[in-house]
Amino acid sequence: MSPSLHLFLLCHLSLFTSVTPGKVCGRPPLPDTIDQTGIQRVYEPGAEVFLACKRGYVPSAGSRKIICTSNGKWTNPTLKCEPKQCDVPGPLMNGKIHFTDISFQSVINFTCNEGYVLRGVNNSECLQNGTWSNALPFCEVVTCGLPEIPKYGKIIHHKKSKDNTTAFGDSVTYECLPPQALFGNEIGFCTANGNWTKAPECRFVTCPVPPGIENGFISFAVKREHSYKEKVKYGCKVDYILDGPVEIECQKTGQWSTMPVCRAPCRVDIERGRIFYNGQKIWIENLKPNKILHSEVVAVYCKNKEKACGYPVTSQCINGILRIPQCYEEPSGVQYNLNSKSLPSEIKMC
Repeated sequence: MSPSLHLFLLCHLSLFTSVTPGKVCGRPPLPDTIDQTGIQRVYEPGAEVFLACKRGYVPSAGSRKIICTSNGKWTNPTLKCEPKQCDVPGPLMNGKIHFTDISFQSVINFTCNEGYVLRGVNNSECLQNGTWSNALPFCEVVTCGLPEIPKYGKIIHHKKSKDNTTAFGDSVTYECLPPQALFGNEIGFCTANGNWTKAPECRFVTCPVPPGIENGFISFAVKREHSYKEKVKYGCKVDYILDGPVEIECQKTGQWSTMPVCRAPCRVDIERGRIFYNGQKIWIENLKPNKILHSEVVAVYCKNKEKACGYPVTSQCINGILRIPQCYEEPSGVQYNLNSKSLPSEIKMC
């Protein structure tokens, strides 16, 4: 064999053996959570690559190693990387922290309750090192000045103020100096916008001369106009009963409160018979005077003819009217005077 031919065959053989042992691997297909810094474009069969998680992620399962096989395929990457977790934020006093997750790149938001103002940032992000990007803000209470004092009025603070400053939710009570009447809200509040609720007004109020009542009188009162909150007393004539308040008061409407009424007594309108009144039986002629007072109760006696027994039936005096029960039968003069023991009030009771 010629030297030139021998050299040609050697060169051809060396070229053939350099490309036939296996296929090379390209860049391995990796999840986004794995750090691909330093990954080559081409790897020889048998090459091993050790994977790592991106910053902000930590390994949770699987193997770090992948291998380029002889068929130009990478072994399946099993490394699992999970986001780092930040500490649970808060608490935020007088406010709220809004979040659904506290892992890497999660964002939380801060808000304050009504009557408080946020001082600081309104959100924060979980960083790759497991810390929050911003410090926790704080919620500062809204402040008001001192409430306006109504003309002819005064204010009672429910809590002592400091440096002439009040805070959201503080309250006061308004009062008017007599004889002024208060119109508006009696209680005032420091509101979330830094202002007090509207102050009431104090107005001078009078009521007309108090009216008289039928069968009654005003006790120790001069007939004149009266100022707000002034009172007068009423009474009734003998045997009349006062129904309603003893005193009436001048209201801020300029009108008197509910007036009482004098209720009339009643007559027991039977001529012959026995009644039950004030815990005892009384012959009608012995009821002197024949009069019971308003709202008092009296009983007359009726007869159950089937059972031959008597029974009491009550009736109440209502402002001069006393209705005698229908079952009552007035006895004759003879029966009443000569045979009174046969009356329903005297026979056995049912």
